[in-house]
Amino acid sequence: MRKKTESAAPVVVIGAGMAGARLAARVPGVTVVGEERHAPYNRVLLADVLAGRYAPDVIALPATEVRRGVRAVRIDRADRLVHCDDGSVLHYGRLVLATGSNPLLPPLRGLGATLPDGVHPFRTLDDALALRAAVRPGARAVVIGGGLLGVSAARALAECGAQVVLAQQSEHLMERQLDPEAAALLRVHLEALGVEVHTECRVRGLRCTTTATGESVRAVQLSDGYELAADLTVLACGVRPRTGLARAAGLDVRKGIVVDDELRTSDPYIHALGDCAEHRSTLYGLAGPALEQADVLAEVLAGRPARYEGTRALTRLTLRSPDPVHALDLAAFGEARPLPGDDVIRLSDATRGAYRTVVLREGRLAGGVLLGDLGAVAGLARTWQDDEPLPPAMSLLHLLTDDGGH
Repeated sequence: MRKKTESAAPVVVIGAGMAGARLAARVPGVTVVGEERHAPYNRVLLADVLAGRYAPDVIALPATEVRRGVRAVRIDRADRLVHCDDGSVLHYGRLVLATGSNPLLPPLRGLGATLPDGVHPFRTLDDALALRAAVRPGARAVVIGGGLLGVSAARALAECGAQVVLAQQSEHLMERQLDPEAAALLRVHLEALGVEVHTECRVRGLRCTTTATGESVRAVQLSDGYELAADLTVLACGVRPRTGLARAAGLDVRKGIVVDDELRTSDPYIHALGDCAEHRSTLYGLAGPALEQADVLAEVLAGRPARYEGTRALTRLTLRSPDPVHALDLAAFGEARPLPGDDVIRLSDATRGAYRTVVLREGRLAGGVLLGDLGAVAGLARTWQDDEPLPPAMSLLHLLTDDGGH
């Protein structure tokens, strides 16, 4: 028999990221435990902090009471207790795991449990601030990973005056979101800003030297024996859900913490959301789905009927610049890579710096990519999210025009 009734203890949220903060803003009386010393912030804007456009307080989320700098170390499911590293113990009626994810550290030679000086992950506000403090005009920076985060970091470092090399293992940049044509245009944009881009580039290890304070990176070694000189190395190789706390508590964990449509784990008194949650075998790792999950869970915790049925996620990226001429807007949704039998419609306008492509499958919009002018993105995204057959009379070219969604 449980010692605490559900009404005897509050909702406790472990994790003060975007998902945890969103939930706390919608559920009164929530206790939030956050490892970071900062107030909750918008992680999407970290590259803007690195570039020096925004101070940390600018990207702070609306005020949420958080026990900062406190780490939950153990969950006692029998008594519904959370034990923290400061010795405190929290009772819960419902517990929410919003533990997020950790940067994935690749198995490179020279990369141990302690990162050498000059090697930086890029996941938290402290990471962005440390990079900002370390970068100098003319510094040689190598970014390992050409996904969304790596591209953002490379662009920001170039804006700081660094000599940037972006090393991507796959055939093109942002392969999860972009088709080859859009990735090629993105590459041209980065190279015009001075970023040296290497695709199909496998990194083997780091060459470090010993200094008075420890190991310090000097170069990034490629599998073909070539070395990229580096004063700074940024690891942007993806993320891994933080599931250790859930696993130790005996919850069902696969790639992430398994949840149902009410974001409930295998323990009916514990929920999970955001990067750490696996819903219908899907890990999202994006801000949009995390916020949508938080909104659904707020309804569930309030006793109102609500179900999370997955997110048809739209990825947007703005590579900002002090000179608006050198800014680039990008949006991608659904499946941008056509399958046999799909129809593809593509428009390119060099004068306006615009590129748009959509994939149609069995009369429905399967996905698309837009670069430059995003005037049509709202209408396209709505059509895709509705997942309804396109009316026979609808002009597909009309969907791709600026007024197609208005």
